[in-house]
Amino acid sequence: MTTVSTDTPTVLVFDFGAQYAQLIARRIREANVYSEIVSHKLTAQQVQEIGPAGIILSGGPKSVRVEGAPIIDPNIYDLGIPILGICYGAQLIAKQLGGTVSQFDAGEYGRTNMVVAEGQLLEGQPEEQSVWMSHFDCVTTVPDNFTVSASTEHAPVAAFESEGIFGVQYHPEVSHTPHGQHTLERWLDLSRIKRSWNMTNVIEEQVAKIKDQVGSGRAICGLSGGVDSAVAAALVHKAIGSQLTCVFVDTGLMRKDEGEQVIETFKRSQGIELIHVRAADEFFSKLEGITEPEAKRKVIGELFIRLFEKASGGIEEAKFLVQGTLYPDIIESGSEHAATIKSHHNVGGLPDDMEFELVEPLRSLFKDEVRSVGKELGLPEEIVHRQPFPGPGLGVRIIGEVTPDKVAVLQEADFIVRDELEKAGLDREIWQSFAVLPDIRSVGVMGDERTYGYPCIIRAVTSEDAMTADWARIPYDVLEAMSSRIINEVAGINRVAYDITSKPPGTIEWE
Repeated sequence: MTTVSTDTPTVLVFDFGAQYAQLIARRIREANVYSEIVSHKLTAQQVQEIGPAGIILSGGPKSVRVEGAPIIDPNIYDLGIPILGICYGAQLIAKQLGGTVSQFDAGEYGRTNMVVAEGQLLEGQPEEQSVWMSHFDCVTTVPDNFTVSASTEHAPVAAFESEGIFGVQYHPEVSHTPHGQHTLERWLDLSRIKRSWNMTNVIEEQVAKIKDQVGSGRAICGLSGGVDSAVAAALVHKAIGSQLTCVFVDTGLMRKDEGEQVIETFKRSQGIELIHVRAADEFFSKLEGITEPEAKRKVIGELFIRLFEKASGGIEEAKFLVQGTLYPDIIESGSEHAATIKSHHNVGGLPDDMEFELVEPLRSLFKDEVRSVGKELGLPEEIVHRQPFPGPGLGVRIIGEVTPDKVAVLQEADFIVRDELEKAGLDREIWQSFAVLPDIRSVGVMGDERTYGYPCIIRAVTSEDAMTADWARIPYDVLEAMSSRIINEVAGINRVAYDITSKPPGTIEWE
């Protein structure tokens, strides 16, 4: 149930298990309207009690044509609240209000050309435009009093509308739909929803929630040096001050020289109480012989928590654990209707008998929103703009067993990738860039001698939110510099490859 003040115009996103559900909410917040995710099972009476300014029905993995497919209370359509359906949500509107949804021989996935007809929602947009599709079913007949406002080759109804209710088959919320944000903002304007919310509200709301949750107790926070944990620590510190102690568990799985950067930034510069736990040997021992990705994540996650428990022994009454969990962590770990893509050590790897109560002030935010919060809190640029880094660290960038030797090799290769991008002035343009060490060997020739070493795979993507990503078009000369340096400077690597897979179908990380 929403906890937003009734004075704040709110858009509710009904979740049908879409990986993009929170991205929809984030795009609405980007337009300065507060939005949050709710269950599609809310009744019309519950919706009326909340009093939202608008409702968006998300996409989802199910088919509206099958028995047991998730629906909404049909009485919601009679409340007079503006509604926008996206993908599954659009199909649900059509089906529940008397239209027809059919299965076509050819679905549409990825970039698709759409032709715009007449209508209010897409008014002012190009007659032909590229949109991001992900569907097999499609609306073939619209309900009475609805008009078709766009179509594609395989979707005769790509958008439709009536007074107060709109549906689009494509995903306007993803960055790969160029006019998508305009579509969402146009819907807000047609719905007469006032835009007055901003990121300052996030800080104020979370500070109040943290104070209420922690009270006079003490909390500890795991600092990794990344953006998420840094902003979470700063936000909690703003709320409870000296009641917070940060713990830096040096897993031995961090990027080159990051351990010292963490100490310098938080202990010496920010003045936050910091406990440094040197635990590389323990992590390597626990990971010995383990090759399965999910098993590695859970081993790292559980040991991480156990070391927190040990470190907190000297902190009186420490029973709260602060984590920089973001929404992509949660949705990729699965929900009621969404399949699990991968678990995260700060979500799926927590042991059942964990002794801490979690404090997760960023769990409804995306990375760029977290950066905005960090700027508002006054964190330094080098922290705010640091690239995302997985909680299990290099443990999930080494395919197969994780050993100290492999970590050392990968740290050097990874440093070269990031160093060359920075020299080329591309580091801010790229969302994430790193090296991967696969569990295979390849034959090479170095100094007229046969070698049998690891290949190194470079991964670099562009994105706004990590929910979708495209491989970065790095200039050939920069790739050449990376390859040359890695092979010449990193012992054990004799081949370099570049990953040109987008998300979807791949993920950003390899494991």
